[in-house]
Amino acid sequence: MTQVITSRNTRISREPPALRDSPARLLSAYAEPSLWLTGGALVIALTMMFGLLALILVEGTRTFWPLRVVRWELPDRVVMGEITRSEWFRPDPQSIQNMSPELQKSFQEYTDKHKGWVLRYLVRTGNYELTNEHFQWVSAPEILLGKTTWPDWVIVLERMAWGRFYGIPVAFVIDGQPQVTTPSEAWENFLHWHPEVRRRFRVIRRLETRVLGDINHDLESARLRLRSVELEEGKQSPRYRRLEAEVAQAEKKLNERYESVRQEIERLRAENARYAIRLKTADGQEKDIALADIVRAYPANQLDLIARCQVYLSRVWEFLTDEPREANTEGGIFPAIFGTAFLTLLMTIAVVPMGVLAALYLREYAKGGVIVSGLRIAINNLAGVPSIVFGVFGLGFFCYLVGGSIDSIFFQARLPNPTFGTGGILWASLTLALLTLPVVIVATEEALAAVPRSVREGSYACGATRWQTLRRVVIPQAFPGILTGTILAMARGAGEVAPLMLTGAVKLAPELPIDHRFPYIHLQRSFMHLGFHIYDLGFQSPNSEAAKPMVFSTTLVLILLILALNLWAFALRARLRRASRVLHL
Repeated sequence: MTQVITSRNTRISREPPALRDSPARLLSAYAEPSLWLTGGALVIALTMMFGLLALILVEGTRTFWPLRVVRWELPDRVVMGEITRSEWFRPDPQSIQNMSPELQKSFQEYTDKHKGWVLRYLVRTGNYELTNEHFQWVSAPEILLGKTTWPDWVIVLERMAWGRFYGIPVAFVIDGQPQVTTPSEAWENFLHWHPEVRRRFRVIRRLETRVLGDINHDLESARLRLRSVELEEGKQSPRYRRLEAEVAQAEKKLNERYESVRQEIERLRAENARYAIRLKTADGQEKDIALADIVRAYPANQLDLIARCQVYLSRVWEFLTDEPREANTEGGIFPAIFGTAFLTLLMTIAVVPMGVLAALYLREYAKGGVIVSGLRIAINNLAGVPSIVFGVFGLGFFCYLVGGSIDSIFFQARLPNPTFGTGGILWASLTLALLTLPVVIVATEEALAAVPRSVREGSYACGATRWQTLRRVVIPQAFPGILTGTILAMARGAGEVAPLMLTGAVKLAPELPIDHRFPYIHLQRSFMHLGFHIYDLGFQSPNSEAAKPMVFSTTLVLILLILALNLWAFALRARLRRASRVLHL
């Protein structure tokens, strides 16, 4: 039976002492269990987060480090290349049975020694046009039967196409005739002529992209002007006939200029085609490689630390500033970096005013009721809608409905080719703005609610209207909180991929959304995005092993880009908070 125990210095308890002093009751009276639980959860979360970041950082930064080249003379083949990684595996007994007796014995001894496991190396051998493969697996039992060397004069060539090439220089060729026949002399001639060839190559690229691009743009503009007059007045109108003669004369001049530029390009290409370097592969084949096709070359086994750092920095600079090549597995990602940053800025410009105005109305003007409560519930539920749903909506509403209407009204001359009626960076940014709109609305409402009521009443007491109070008092103090929502929206929008696959992101964009042609900002163009680039490398690349390092490097760049945008927003928010604190004092 429960007794009541009373004392002057103790509280009244209706529980017996035995139950009151039980271990379970004593444990719940202390905060240590909950402290350990919450602290452990925090440690686990931070470990997972920093572990992932460390993995991306290590794998992303080691991608561009030049490795030494090994040459293995194996029982059945000769392999020469860079060791990219190693792993242990259990060989299939049936595959061992199909080997030669010598290899079977080596595998059996190795597996007996290592409890059935075999170490193997993945070697980047290159020379794809000769071997039809970029990588080869080499197992330790094969190496034990063969011979391992590190050739001094093996050269690694990074090319515009076909991937890397590994070989020993045997001659430098000019106009099809070998000039020198020793590795050192061939390499010296390569170092002498390659910079000049690359300079001519850059001139060719500039003529093709800028000069010929401008000529083609002018030709297309003239055709569109003529087509517009045809749609408005018909082919029999005097204006059409007059413009037709002007366009014909302009096309004649442009075609003449086009032909002269093309001849200059052909002359430069013919000059570059004179120079080549002849390399001998590991299996004894010889191949001439034009210097114009070589992006970078270095003697891998002769580089010291400083030379390796120079190659590393050269690769990093190319990765950040150049265009992709070889199915996006080599080259740079500058178009993707530019597209991601520009898309994020456009999304921010679209979502912040819309979200802030909606939050202002809901918090300051709308009266509480069923409709307002339903709107808040709908806004909160939008945050849980899968992003691909927003992509489908953006494709159907923005691209087809709005963009198709714009084309039919303002770009009839371009039809049936769509201008705004297809995916583009404008529609992608608006789709992401809808996706991140709930984040901005909720953050803005919380920031407005955090402004003290006394500040509003003081403004009203001075004779200010509600709008003046909002504009001059409430919004300035709530602006740091509004920027918090902006930061969250930027972080989420920059990493989205699924909506962009439907609204304008492409594998390779020939033109940037901004260029030197009027109106300079072309919102209808497709674009490259770092998130989509990562997806394409990881799941659509024909050379998956070569794409793996690029996936980590591109992911690292995406994280750094989002971090840079967020740091800029953090600095702006801190500055506004200091200004608001001074104003409040």
